[in-house]
Amino acid sequence: MGNSLVQKINMSRARELVGNLAQTNYYLVNIPLTKKLANHFSTSYPDLGDIDVFVERKLAYLCSEATLPTTSYATAEVKDNYIGITQEFAHTRLYTDMDLTFYVDADYSILRFFEGWMDYISGGNIKGEEPAAATDLRPNIYRRFNFPNFYKVQNMTVLKFERDYDKVLEYTFVNAFPKGVTSIPVSYGPADLLKVTVSFNYDRYVVTRNNITKDNIPPSIAKELAKLTSEDQLSLALQQEIALRVDNYVGGLAGRAGLGLEDLNRVNLEAFRRENPGSNVQTFAR
Repeated sequence: MGNSLVQKINMSRARELVGNLAQTNYYLVNIPLTKKLANHFSTSYPDLGDIDVFVERKLAYLCSEATLPTTSYATAEVKDNYIGITQEFAHTRLYTDMDLTFYVDADYSILRFFEGWMDYISGGNIKGEEPAAATDLRPNIYRRFNFPNFYKVQNMTVLKFERDYDKVLEYTFVNAFPKGVTSIPVSYGPADLLKVTVSFNYDRYVVTRNNITKDNIPPSIAKELAKLTSEDQLSLALQQEIALRVDNYVGGLAGRAGLGLEDLNRVNLEAFRRENPGSNVQTFAR
C-alpha cells in the first residue's frame, strides 16, 4: 500500500506551495524611548538633534541586521510516574537576547546614542549631576544605577514584511534595554563599512500579524505617506522608505566613491522597474 503523503504535483501546484518564500531584507526596527531617557539625550547629547526623529529615521534606517527572537523552555525531569520512563515537564519559558547590528555614520552618532543609553543605565554623564562617571577621569568615581522603568523601553518593535508590503509580522519586545555593545575592530587594509552590534535583553515578546494599509503604516513613515493618495505613490513611498531605507546613508558613501545622487536614483529606478514591470514611475523623489 503506497504512502498517501507522496503525491504527484504539477508546476503550478509547486509554485503555489514553495514559490512565495519569505526574504531576509524586508524589515524595520522601532525603539520608542521612555520620557526620562529621551530627556537625558536631549540635555546630555544635544548634538543628536530631535531624539524622536533620530530614533524613527536614522537609527531605524541604519539597522543593517536584526535577529528575530526565539524561545525555549526550562524543564524538570520526572522518573517516578512510569517504570523505566523518563519524562520532562516545562516550568519556565526562556527568552534569548536579541542582537541588532547598525551601520556607524561618519558623525558616530549611532555609537554615541548607545554609549549614552548605557551610561544612563549606570548613572553616568547626567548633565548637572556629580560624579559624571562617563567623563570624569578621577579614580574615586562611583556609579549609581537608575531605576529599571527609567531606562527600559516598553514596546520596542521589529516589523518583518515582504516585497508586496501586504502582511507584516510585528514582534513587540516588552521592557527592552541594551545589555551589551560588542567591540568594534578597526584595522589598516581595505576599507569597509563600520558596524556595531548591540545585544538587547527583554522580559518577553509578543507576535502579532497585521495587514499593512494606509491606516496602520509604521509611525516612522506615516508622515511621508500622509501626502500620498494613489496606489502608485503608496508603492513608491514604501519602496523608498522601507526596502531602500539605508539609501540616504549610502548616498553619502557613494559621494566619496565618485557617485552622485543621480546615479543612485538611476540604479534604484532600474531595480524598481524590473520588480514592477507595469509601473510608470519616472523618478524617485528626494
